[in-house]
Amino acid sequence: MSAYAVAAPTARGVLDVGDGHRVSWTVSGSATGWPAVLLHGGPGSGSSESWRSFLDPDRYRIVQFDQRGSGSSTPSAGDASTDLSTNTTSHLIGDIERLRSHLGVDRWLVLGGSWGSTLALAYAQAHPERVSELVLFAVATTTRREVEWVTREMGRVFPREWERFRDVVPAGRRDGDLSAAYAELLASPDPVVRERAAAEWCRWEDTHVSLVPGYRHDARYDDPAFRMRFARLVTHYWSHAAFLPDGGLEDGMAALTDVPGVLVHGRLDVSSPLDSAWRLHTRWPGSELVVLDSDGHGGPGFAAALAAATDRLADRREDHPSEGRAERRVR
Repeated sequence: MSAYAVAAPTARGVLDVGDGHRVSWTVSGSATGWPAVLLHGGPGSGSSESWRSFLDPDRYRIVQFDQRGSGSSTPSAGDASTDLSTNTTSHLIGDIERLRSHLGVDRWLVLGGSWGSTLALAYAQAHPERVSELVLFAVATTTRREVEWVTREMGRVFPREWERFRDVVPAGRRDGDLSAAYAELLASPDPVVRERAAAEWCRWEDTHVSLVPGYRHDARYDDPAFRMRFARLVTHYWSHAAFLPDGGLEDGMAALTDVPGVLVHGRLDVSSPLDSAWRLHTRWPGSELVVLDSDGHGGPGFAAALAAATDRLADRREDHPSEGRAERRVR
């Protein structure tokens, strides 16, 4: 099947989630459909309306929101004066719960991509009773191993581009945590230093995902405000390994024993290699792993694969209405 047409929002609003943060949200699709919340990547990318095409708007009530500091949520992480100390994974989990309660949702399908898959897993493990199913794509768990891979070991694939990325960092910091070093540059009182760091961080982001077939430069990185917001949040979260116990998401998969899920991953994804998705799958009895052989960290096959996954889960849910969740299946 193909992806669905993008549904227009039927409701929107701004939710005060505390700590001075106000989170922007939208709802689209069917008012009587099964609730689904979409967790965007980054951290810091903000919501994309194109993600609505992953769900049938006649069967799902589709909720999106911009995570703290990103998109239209305020205050913006792109503002150098915005304190990031109340922007952590546990804060975001709390925001999801506040939004769920605000919208009157009991349980929902949780869909997350890239960083959003880390957040989806963390949320589901904290609140499994609120999650009917999980759909994860371009799967990442934001461990220190994964951060080291994407900020350092990927230099073996793009050596010239990586040296440029590394050399923005002062010489004495180049052998350490590059995400932390960039976070320090992005906190500099000198706007020139901050802007150069944001531009070079985003140049590297644009490079290491570029093996996606047919990839084109991400035009969002041409916007200085987006670059700063995105770079500050990514380096903040990566330098703290998502504020989670290292390896904790993989170790916590037992919490999802009764939660069915689908993982969709590109075999050519060198930014987030397939082994992370595979390890989760092997520890998650109710999961199905879909490998897209011709895709990377994104690509043309994802929309149809995700729409097919959410359709399968809807079919199973409708076949077993008393369970209120999809039949478990191992593949």
